[in-house]
Amino acid sequence: MASPVQSVFRNRGFALFYAGQAFGYVGDGLRLIAIPLLVFHQTGSALSTGITYALELGPFALFGLIGGSLADRLDRRRLMIACDATRFAVMVLIAIGYARGALSIPLLYVGIVVLSIAAAIFVGGAASAIPYLVGKDRATAAVASLLTAEQISQTVIPPIGGALFALVGPLPALAINAVTYLVSQGSLAAIETLGPEETPGLPSLRVIATDIATGFRFAWSDPAMRALSALALPFNTFAIMAGAVFIPFLKRDFGASDAVVGYALGIAAIGAVIGSFLAGRVPRSWPFGRVLVIAYLVDAIAFLPVMFTHDLAVAIAFLTLTNACVLFEIAQIVGWRMRVTPEALVGRVFGAVRLVILIGTVPGALIGGYLADRYGARTPIIVAGTGYLLMAAIIAVVPAIRRERR
Repeated sequence: MASPVQSVFRNRGFALFYAGQAFGYVGDGLRLIAIPLLVFHQTGSALSTGITYALELGPFALFGLIGGSLADRLDRRRLMIACDATRFAVMVLIAIGYARGALSIPLLYVGIVVLSIAAAIFVGGAASAIPYLVGKDRATAAVASLLTAEQISQTVIPPIGGALFALVGPLPALAINAVTYLVSQGSLAAIETLGPEETPGLPSLRVIATDIATGFRFAWSDPAMRALSALALPFNTFAIMAGAVFIPFLKRDFGASDAVVGYALGIAAIGAVIGSFLAGRVPRSWPFGRVLVIAYLVDAIAFLPVMFTHDLAVAIAFLTLTNACVLFEIAQIVGWRMRVTPEALVGRVFGAVRLVILIGTVPGALIGGYLADRYGARTPIIVAGTGYLLMAAIIAVVPAIRRERR
């Protein structure tokens, strides 16, 4: 491994954090294929499947604001352990409900919302904890290593999850996901501290409102951050429009079985592994803005064959390439944002930005599901790809992004 990554793992606290999260990615990977397949099997509706993604992302975006405020003012280690304990309890209840035949779609939706809220607060803590543990200069390498671990699990787990679902249903995936949250709690408990140095205590509603305003004010005052956040909103709207209907797309347009869906997602995740791996190895001397513009343009162009092909192998091959670009972009942007944000404001700024960039995913998922049910699953794929190409062209000519070098 390159020296930036080696230096990240020399930090005992980050190594423990990484180990817990890497294990957790396995459980999350199983859940994220099992639940959409379960909903699609029970309803036969792409819109119902899209709702699961909207409920994952909408509360995540909203409660990220609160998570950022809490992460800057409370003991992050205890906060994140509490979030994992909540997620463990919810997954146990979902697994028991399914095993007893009492798990309805509305109850499943409620569970997804609670998981999303806990995840938002957890990620708020993680966004502040990573630069606290490794320092700002190594934040991109740390983020990239976590994304690499996540995508490696997404390479291996979807084929296993798809095969498990086809053979025995979603119960093993749900149970394993619950166990991984226990492991994550253990890894966090073994870390001495995740900061901050001072913990004023649980903030009042007025303080939370002030923190949220502070986060938005900082993000808006930085021209590059403002431009990236504003453009990320429609980017992510189009991205989830395609992502939310991808399972119906594979099943309806290519006749894919549950197992084949898992294999397709696993192969496509290989690209994400490569993209996140490369993101942590981009020299700091390379201008951030130009690197990002190139990645977005390649990403948008590579998705064109996915929109029109009727060959499953071609669709998976180019989806793999676009996944590489997406994870490269995410790691670069998150690491850059950590570098340019004062340490005391990381949680609040990330919460504010996360709301802006993710709020569009809710209508994107719902519109994608509606279009797939009404006009066929390929329609939202084509709409999303066209929109993504347009947004990539816009980002390439925005001076605040193109000239950014921090």
